[in-house]
This record gives sequence, structure tokens and C-alpha cells, in this order.
Amino acid sequence: MKSMQEIFIAVQNASRKLALLNDLQINDILLAVADSAISHTSFILEENRKDLEKMDRADPKYDRLMLTEGRIKSIANDMKSVAALPSPLGKVIKETTRPNGMKLKKVSVPFGVIGIIYEARPNVSFDVFSLCLKSGNACILKGGSDADYSNRAIINIIHSVLEKFEIDTHTAELLPSNREATSELLHANGYVDLLIPRGSCNLINFVRQNASIPVIETGAGICHTYFDEYGDITKGAAIINNAKTRRVSVCNALDCVIIHQKRIKDLPTLCRQLKDHNVIIYADTRAYQNLNGHYPNELLKVATTESFGTEYLAYAMAIKTVDKFEEALEHIHSFSSKHSECIITENQTHANLFTKIVDAACVYTNVSTAFTDGAQFGLGAEIGISTQKLHARGPMGLEEITSYKWIIEGNGQIRE
Repeated sequence: MKSMQEIFIAVQNASRKLALLNDLQINDILLAVADSAISHTSFILEENRKDLEKMDRADPKYDRLMLTEGRIKSIANDMKSVAALPSPLGKVIKETTRPNGMKLKKVSVPFGVIGIIYEARPNVSFDVFSLCLKSGNACILKGGSDADYSNRAIINIIHSVLEKFEIDTHTAELLPSNREATSELLHANGYVDLLIPRGSCNLINFVRQNASIPVIETGAGICHTYFDEYGDITKGAAIINNAKTRRVSVCNALDCVIIHQKRIKDLPTLCRQLKDHNVIIYADTRAYQNLNGHYPNELLKVATTESFGTEYLAYAMAIKTVDKFEEALEHIHSFSSKHSECIITENQTHANLFTKIVDAACVYTNVSTAFTDGAQFGLGAEIGISTQKLHARGPMGLEEITSYKWIIEGNGQIRE
């Protein structure tokens, strides 16, 4: 069995070979992997079922872990979308000629080797491979033990296609699911150019605090929707329901509704659809008083301090009442994870102020936060949603996993 260092060296060598592939070859590989995923759906689902049997259905990660025929089709379509996108490589970002005749070009290039540490999200294996290959990067996948059967099935499919195209299979490497492999990856200095954690706050914080290689945080999603005093109730009810119930286990799901006190009487209407999904509401005093008798008693709870600033990942959310617009901004500032925030308003001044002041990767006006997604942004897929400000922010697609280098051409110039 190869040591971790031997694996890292093999992946690094594979990354250098990718420079010899043209975009047409890369696209053919991606389309072949997408087709192979569809044709091997039964195999993937069988292995995924082994993972699901080990997890409690009540665990918020269960839905993220679960693959279905429909989800595999969607994953395959995302890979095909990535293949259809223009290559992010070789773009001239800036070009100039200096007074001495020296020509400078700033050109987009791959990072080289990108490592991903993730939990119960087997779709990440396909997403990361497609984005990394399209951008000329080799990838090291470090999944958790809770999805190991699924990830092994997926990497086998990817490797089979790579072999068919006579491409080094170390282009995509899946590490063992144990903690020792995680520790080795965190300290793969000189071998891994960028590390991206995807998962819980605990995972992301652990990677950020312990890695000795560059890290881009894809943070937790504590998402708010502020229903302004000038909000449209029809839009508001639809957006709140969609953002909360479309898929509760994802990071763009709604966690807290903030409502202006002048619209507190509209709360029963705004929350009417939520009871059809048995959404538990943790309401502050004024919100509780206005929902009491209009929302099922067993689903209506009194909010505590811990109700706010929580990523629920379940059919549950909080409601905060504010007396003025500025108080809503302050609440978001205090509890936001800087992922996705929304205002529902027909007042353009408030909309402009909200989008200008709120510090988050994605700021919405009259749109569900469920759209924070690489595919929805036209990126084909995403390697993660960055909540930091260094290098990349928001859904990270092809452009966000490239770097650049300066290319200088001259005719014998020397510096005095």
C-alpha cells in the first residue's frame, strides 16, 4: 500500500500532465463520466444504501447523504453543464507593454492540486472532479466514513473512464476515510496547493485551525429573510416557504425570519404554508402572540437566546420581531454566517441599503435564498460556497479555482 506522501506525489505528477490536454478532450471525459454515472445508477444506489443503513434517519446529514435516481440524473446534468462551459484557462486577464518594450500578460492557470475534505455529501465527489478537471486541476477527495461506500463507488466509475481515455487515474484520488488521512492532508505542504472543507461548522473550524496549507472556508449557512414594513405578502409567503422547506439539509435553507413590527399581523399568512411541512417555529414574544391560535400549538415554541444564530438543517426556524429597519440590519450583523441574506420589500431605498450594508456572500431582494448554488448561478456546479473574502466569495465555480501567472516577453531587455 502506498504511503500518503507517495499518493500526494502521484497526484502532483498527474496534475502536471493535465496541461497537455485540450478542452475538447476534457469535455469528452466529463461527458463520458456523466453517461457512466447514469448507466451505473443501480450500483451507486446499492453502495449508497449501505451508507444510509449506518445513519439515523433523524440525522440532518441523512438527506445530504441520500442519493436517488433523480439526484444522480441531476448530478450528471451538472457535469454536462460544466463540459459545456468555456475553459477558464489561458484567459488574458490583463495585458500591457512597458516603455522599454517588455510585453506583460496576466494569464489564468490551474492551482495544481486541490484537496477537499467533506462529510456525508457523495455528490461532492462528482462535482469536485468535474470542476477540477475542467479547470486543469488534479483533486484529492477526503470523504467521511459515513459516505465511504458511496464515494468508493463514484471514484471507481471516474477511474474507469480515465483509464479508457488513457489518463492517469491519480488525477482524482480518494483518500482513506480515517482520521490519519485527514491529518496527512492538512499538512501536505508542497503537494497540495489549496484545501477546501465542506461540511459542519466543527469540520470547517477544525480544518482552518489545524491546516498548514492554504484553506478557503465554505462556511455554515445561517440564513435570514427580513420581511420589511414595505414587503409584499404574497411574495413573502412564497419565498419564506421555499427557502425553508425546499430542502432543509442544505446550507442555503432559511433559519430565521425577521419581521418589522408594523407587519406582525401578517405573520399567520406568511407562515401558513409552513405548517403543511410541520415546521417548528421558535418565535420571540411578539411573534408568538400573533401566531398563537393561528399555527399548530405543537409546532409553536417560545424562542430562547439559542434560537438565533442557529443553522437548523431541519424543519425548524426562528422568528425575530424588530421595530425598525436598522434593527433588522443589526440582528443580521450579530448572527449571520455571511452566507445568504434576503430582504422582502417594495421600497427600493430599503432594498439598496440592505444590499449595500449587509455583509454576506449573497444578498437577495425578493428572491429565495435557495438559489445560492453554483448550477443556479450558471457555474455548472460548485466546489463550495465561500463565506470568506480572500480570493473567492459565494458559489465557487471554474474561475474561482484558477489562479494566474505573469508571462513576460522581451527582446534582450536588461534592468539597470
